Order: sequence, then structure tokens, then C-alpha cells
Amino acid sequence: MSKLTIVAKILAKAEQRELVKQELLKLIETTRAEEGCINYDLHQDNENENLFLFHENWENRTLWQTHMNNTHLAEYIKATEGAVEAFVINEMTVMG
Repeated sequence: MSKLTIVAKILAKAEQRELVKQELLKLIETTRAEEGCINYDLHQDNENENLFLFHENWENRTLWQTHMNNTHLAEYIKATEGAVEAFVINEMTVMG
């Protein structure tokens, strides 16, 4: 099974931006320590401060799925309920 790249876009509601940002930052250390995590990098858009993006690489889809079912993600979802305008995940494969 080949490496999996994930691009996750999170658009916070403007009035909830700092809450969402702090909750996203909490995910980094725990996720980077997970089995199969190659990198897990959070970015904030330079023009739209409400837009965050995770660029992630995982050894395979199975280990990423384990990550998606972990407690810390469930806690993030609960903590940011109603604070996120949009959330889009793209599963991608390196082309070369």
C-alpha cells in the first residue's frame, strides 16, 4: 500500500477563529506521535485568517483511518462544534 497525502481545509467562522486555531494546534503533537504519521503540518492562509489547512503524509490509508478515529479528533470536533463554516478533506497520491 502506498503513502497517502491528506489535505484538510478548515474554514472557521470569523468570530470563532481563535478558538478553532487553538483547538487545531492541540492536535499537532499528539498526531505527529501516531504510528504511520510522516508529517502533519498546519497552515493559516495569509489573506483569509479564517482558513486553515493541514498538509499530512501517512504511511498508508489504514493508519490514517486509525488517526481519524482517535479520541483527540473527537475532542476537537466537540470543542469546535458550531465554530467551523466548512471542512473538506482530500485524499491524494503523489504523482512522481
